[in-house]
Amino acid sequence: MSRLPLRPAAALLLLGLVPVLDGCGPKKDEFPPVCPHASFVWDAADLNRYRDESATATQDVRDLVLSARLTGLPAKCSQGDTAKLLNAEVGVTIQFTRGPAMQGRTATVPFFLAVTDGGRILDKHVYATSVTFPENIDQVTWSSDLVHMVFPISPTKTGAAYTVLAGFQLTPDELAVNRRRGPRQP
Repeated sequence: MSRLPLRPAAALLLLGLVPVLDGCGPKKDEFPPVCPHASFVWDAADLNRYRDESATATQDVRDLVLSARLTGLPAKCSQGDTAKLLNAEVGVTIQFTRGPAMQGRTATVPFFLAVTDGGRILDKHVYATSVTFPENIDQVTWSSDLVHMVFPISPTKTGAAYTVLAGFQLTPDELAVNRRRGPRQP
């Protein structure tokens, strides 16, 4: 196999691209910002709603109304307006399964995003999403819009000092069912 010689014009064009490409990515000795850790609250990462929602009721698959599972926590970070701020965009991905006891094709499910620092909750917001199952479809994957968050940082405190937690906003009975079953592992 023979190689084609590189023409002088093509070589000059490639050399001309080097300064343009040099501006891509972080500058020399500069690193992208450290993002907060993102994790599920494992006791609250699954939601199973039954026709009888009491914690003492027998949960049979025939009584399942809706099952939901957090499956993703997409996030991205960028430097804030000043060196003392870190911007983060965080969302959730949820897989919904329609149970045989579901009346209709639409359900509303609350989930939360919380920010912690050293195990202490700094902020928490509860969001609600409605899922509609199309005809003949019993499983749907849904992704939220990204939520904008701003974190104060300093030379001694990076984004790694924070944790963004996600979970379903469960009722006490739903939480009891999850705890009785045991938390889903990562």
